[in-house]
Amino acid sequence: MSDYQVLEMGALEGWRDHHGGFQPHTQRDGRRVVDHELTMQYIGMTANAFVPGEEAGYWHTHAEIEELYVFLAGHGQMALDEDIVDVGPGTAVRVGQGVWRTWRCVPDSPEPMRWFCIRAGGGVLPHLPDDATRDEARPSPW
Repeated sequence: MSDYQVLEMGALEGWRDHHGGFQPHTQRDGRRVVDHELTMQYIGMTANAFVPGEEAGYWHTHAEIEELYVFLAGHGQMALDEDIVDVGPGTAVRVGQGVWRTWRCVPDSPEPMRWFCIRAGGGVLPHLPDDATRDEARPSPW
């Protein structure tokens, strides 16, 4: 058996219906902790949705974890230490250790803001060479 899992997360429009969090007191509507549903070894991920005007309501930072926020829909802002960055579809924001962050969906966003937060920690990923093995002679299955 191959080592993979598939999770059907549904269309972006349904993300707001999910209710979740890392601990009972941090659960909220529009958060799905994907790494609680898939067996992740080295990364974590949440799928998130805020309605216009909604905000995180807290700041946080990590000592060891690096986060990558990938925005898919809606418009918002992230506060990163003393800076404020506008975010929207196609924006990716990498946040390193020790950086304080919070975020919101702006009140005039034309739709809910939806994004992935991808978390990783541990060793530094090598830039080159990667560990992929290619087989260009293997025929595609379709």
